[in-house]
Amino acid sequence: MAVEEEGLRVFQSVKIKIGEAKNIPPYPGPNKMRDCYCTVNLDQEEVFRTKTIEKSLCPFYGEDFYCEIPRTFRHLSFYIFDRDVFRRDSSIGKVAVKKEDLQKYHGKDHWFPLQPVCADSEVQGKVHLELRLSEVITDSGVVCHKLATRVLECQDLPIVNGQCDPYAAVSLLGLSRSEAKKTKVKRKNNNPQFDEVFFFEVTKPLSYTKRQFDVEEDDVDKLALKVDLWTASNLKFGDEFLGEVRVPLRVLGQSGVHDAWYFLQPRDNSNKSVKADELGSLRLNIVYTEDHVFPTEHYNPLRDLLLQSAHFEPVSASAAHILGEVCREKQEAAVPLVRLFLHYGKIVPFLSAIAHAEISRTQDPNTIFRGNSLTSKCIDETMKLAGMHYLRVTLKPIIDEICTDHKPCEIDPVKLKESENLDTNRENLRQYVDRIFNVITSSGVSCPTVMCDIFFSLRESASSRFQVDPDVRYTAVSSFIFLRFFAPAILSPNLFHLRPHHPDPCTSRTLTLISKTIQTLGSLAKSKSANFKESYMAAFYDYFNEQKYADAVKNFLDLISSSARWDQKSIETPIMLKEGFMIKRAQGRNRFGLKNFKKRWFRLTNHEFTYHKTKGEGALCSIPIENILAVERLEEESFKMKNMFQVIQPERALYIQANNCVEARDWIDILTKVSQCNRKRLSTYHPSAFLNGHWLCCKLSADTAPGCTPCTGGLPANIQLDVDGDRETERIYSLYSTYMAKLVKMQEACGSKSVYDGPEQEEYSTFVIDDPQETYKTLRLVISAVQTLEQQHMQYKRDKFRKTKYGSQEHPIGDQSFQCYIRQQSESSTYSI
Repeated sequence: MAVEEEGLRVFQSVKIKIGEAKNIPPYPGPNKMRDCYCTVNLDQEEVFRTKTIEKSLCPFYGEDFYCEIPRTFRHLSFYIFDRDVFRRDSSIGKVAVKKEDLQKYHGKDHWFPLQPVCADSEVQGKVHLELRLSEVITDSGVVCHKLATRVLECQDLPIVNGQCDPYAAVSLLGLSRSEAKKTKVKRKNNNPQFDEVFFFEVTKPLSYTKRQFDVEEDDVDKLALKVDLWTASNLKFGDEFLGEVRVPLRVLGQSGVHDAWYFLQPRDNSNKSVKADELGSLRLNIVYTEDHVFPTEHYNPLRDLLLQSAHFEPVSASAAHILGEVCREKQEAAVPLVRLFLHYGKIVPFLSAIAHAEISRTQDPNTIFRGNSLTSKCIDETMKLAGMHYLRVTLKPIIDEICTDHKPCEIDPVKLKESENLDTNRENLRQYVDRIFNVITSSGVSCPTVMCDIFFSLRESASSRFQVDPDVRYTAVSSFIFLRFFAPAILSPNLFHLRPHHPDPCTSRTLTLISKTIQTLGSLAKSKSANFKESYMAAFYDYFNEQKYADAVKNFLDLISSSARWDQKSIETPIMLKEGFMIKRAQGRNRFGLKNFKKRWFRLTNHEFTYHKTKGEGALCSIPIENILAVERLEEESFKMKNMFQVIQPERALYIQANNCVEARDWIDILTKVSQCNRKRLSTYHPSAFLNGHWLCCKLSADTAPGCTPCTGGLPANIQLDVDGDRETERIYSLYSTYMAKLVKMQEACGSKSVYDGPEQEEYSTFVIDDPQETYKTLRLVISAVQTLEQQHMQYKRDKFRKTKYGSQEHPIGDQSFQCYIRQQSESSTYSI
């Protein structure tokens, strides 16, 4: 979800590898071990949770998490919790990284020391204050100054233990003063409107004269206004701290007036100190990305240059191939290139061109596509994007069974447990391999068309290049579909969204053995046993040394790489797209029923959207996809609840609350995509609920009244290939900009090769340059387009810096921005004078 800024769309995303924790303090008891899990939080909002690792003080998680960030945030935080069956889970420690510091750790494994978790440091949200210094004449005729402090409102306060009943405590601090005054409590509201004014008397300086209105600077520096936010509690433990703000009165300046938004800050507890690694540490790899996307016309020159790559002669001189040459990792280039070419329907000709060029350079058919080339990385990425639902249909049911049943499958005699039988384990493993092999080789009809077209091109190029090898037509395809698609998905189902978490060690071992066997079955190698270093694997493979397995693989490969495949692609079996617990409001299908909120298990397939009392039970309600007329956010004010959205049907709307902002965005996106082609989709909707006989948004009393707000739209109907072409072009521009020095070096290499036409200099030997003149021309055009976009980005940054108003609702004052605010106010005063 993009944020609009001055004609730009700003996208935020984060990719996190949660590795492991170490040296967690032992449990204070005889057992000492802990059952730990880790959460990922945007400020105080949990958006992801790992599985629980039991009985360990050095838990290994090995989990990946990616999300588009749909809102502003200040900290990306990670909490380690100790699970407690009888009480609330206790927090052991946390890692909190400020948004502005995320680039320091970009893409690098880093050990972060865990810090203590206390209420005084768990803050989020902002407060709007107005200060006014006035001259007052008392009844006795004495002239003094009074400070009027107006607490207007707060936004985005955290919800503590399921509730937020906030109030503000205001006090004036100095060398000897501390007066506290409180607002009223606002019940069940994390965006409270206070609008209350408090007065504080400010001592008049001895040097006061009629000519000088404001308090002298020396005295002002000794005073500060302090605003504490609390949530009221009926429990004996007292009220919970939400955050504080300290405003030095010198901000009043000459005008005597100050009106600004402030970020809430943690309470100063400098007397509490924790030694490094006292609570343990957590290994993380964080990749935070911000894409600033201009209107589409800005990208025309670079995008056109990239899209010409599919038909460029030679392809090594094309803009896309050059990107692969200059990037440090081919994967960097492959991800945005594949998404761009998929979006514009040019992925098959592009991949055919670069694959044909790579095959032409390959001398041995046994090494075809073995390296991490641009071709192999691009085909990998295409299979991940286009084949995700194919994987779910094919593998997910049996992978779920393996992870649930925990049947022993260890066949290494050295690793065998005393209670296990080797023959039983072999039979368990053989049955799993047989079943997975059968579902794969019978799934050819379900293979996505784009993958089949690519495989056809690979087969034709390989057969033409190595005409004496009859099996190369199969190995060229199997090296991708088995080696790089099915085998990795079996090995790490969580990375392919087949399972929510990394499997436990025992299940992971079973999946490793299955993956190895399936990979070998699909390779069609001449000597199967030679593929295994371990003797126990070679012995196990004897079960599958039958011609029927090789024939099944060849028939499957022929089907998915044949140009004569039928066009019918509809899959009768429902594809499960997303599921999980959420809270729904009763739809009012019974006229006199209570419209309360209940937790339900939701399930979305390409056929219907259902909810159930719990997972695995029958559906309480089923909404056919064709009955979904719109899916939109629901304004928070409707039920005073965050992260709500509505699924609009012909007769009524279903109101749902997701667990967090990331889940809400994911559900809205997938529901919108799957229903995008419905003929009766609405063009307008009501952003608020129908309550107490009228719509809260437009006040119309008829529940059938047409919507008052245009529906959000423009999403493609294709669930698998939802791509923003401009955003991908922006990412490619960023890569070119990062590797500009290599682009220039490649230009030099082209010049050297054209002039001398002799042995290649060593510093240029890493580049593939088949046609120096054409490559040089492309490089010149690429550099020109990149420099133009670079100038536009620089201009945007200058304009944004000039227009940024610190203290506004969009840019509240925080620790790091206070000096910017003072400088901005000083410059403004100088300018006005």
